Amino acid sequence: MPLPIKRIVCAAIAVATCVSAPVAALAGVVIASSGPSAGNFPVGKKIGGSEPIVLRSGDTLTVLDGDGTRVLRGAGTYSLDQRAGPSQRSAFAALTERRSARRVTTGAVRAEDEGAPSRPPSLWYVDVARSGKVCLAASERVRLWRSTVEGDATYALRAASGDRHTVTFADGEMLAPWDTKVMPVSDGAVFGLTGPRGDERELRFALLDTIAEEPEALAAQLIENGCTGQLEVLSAATMIAEG
Repeated sequence: MPLPIKRIVCAAIAVATCVSAPVAALAGVVIASSGPSAGNFPVGKKIGGSEPIVLRSGDTLTVLDGDGTRVLRGAGTYSLDQRAGPSQRSAFAALTERRSARRVTTGAVRAEDEGAPSRPPSLWYVDVARSGKVCLAASERVRLWRSTVEGDATYALRAASGDRHTVTFADGEMLAPWDTKVMPVSDGAVFGLTGPRGDERELRFALLDTIAEEPEALAAQLIENGCTGQLEVLSAATMIAEG
C-alpha cells in the first residue's frame, strides 16, 4: 500500500536533515586543564568550533585553535567560535617557518614575565637548555639553539652507541649546526648533551614524515608524539591576551 504523500515528504526531509546536518569541525585542542572539570578535558582532547565547553568554578582550560592560544577560566559555557581577541596567525607562521641556514645572532623571543627565559624564534631549533623529546620533519636539518650570543660554547653529544661529537657556538651566534653526517639523527634516537659547565641533558627525537600546517593540528601532533617542550613554545608564542 503506497504511503501518503505527507509521510513521504516528511521522511525525505528527515533524511535530508540527517545527511546535511553540519558536523562540528576540529577547531582546537586542549593544551592544559585544571580544576573540578579537568577530567573532562585531558591534554590532547579535540574540540569542535561550535561545541559547548562547560566549566565550573575553579576551572582553568587552555586551548589552542586556529587563531592562537586562549585561556578559559571560571564557571560558564564557552565556544571556540566566540572571538577571543586578535589572531596570532602571524606569530604562528613566523615560529613554524622553515628557515635557511643563515647566521642568526639575534631573534630570541623574550618571555613577557621579567626574568623568564627566552624562547627560540623557530619551533624547529633544538634548545640546549632543555631535556626531552623533539619533533622534526624527517628532512629537517638539525640546529642547536642557545638563548645568548655571548662567548664561545662547546657542547658534547653522546649517542646511545657511545659515539661522541662536539658542537660549538661561536661568539655572537645563537645557532650551531649539528653535523648529521658525523652523528646521524634517526627516529627514536636518544643523545646525551653535556654543556660547557658540565650540565647534562637528554635529547630524544621523533622524525615526522609530514608536519601539520594548521595550529591546532600541529599542537595535536606534538602532543601525540610527546614533544611537550615545543608544545609549550607554540602555546606561549601564540597566546591571545585576555580582555
